[in-house]
Amino acid sequence: MKDQIKQNAPVSGAVYGLGLIGAAIYYISAATGFWMGVLGFLKALVWPVFLVYHALKTMAPPA
Repeated sequence: MKDQIKQNAPVSGAVYGLGLIGAAIYYISAATGFWMGVLGFLKALVWPVFLVYHALKTMAPPA
C-alpha cells in the first residue's frame, strides 16, 4: 500500500501544480487592482480546500 502511495505522489503534485497555475491565472486576471491580485494568488494556493469543502457539502445527506 505504501509503495502505491509513493508512486502516485509525483502525479498528484503535478495535478496540484497545474491547478495552482490555472487558478492563479483565473483569479489574477479577474482582479481589479494590485491587492486583489495578491488575494487572488493566495486563493490560488488554497483552491483544493474550497473544492473539497464544496464537494463534501454537496454530497452530505440532508439533515
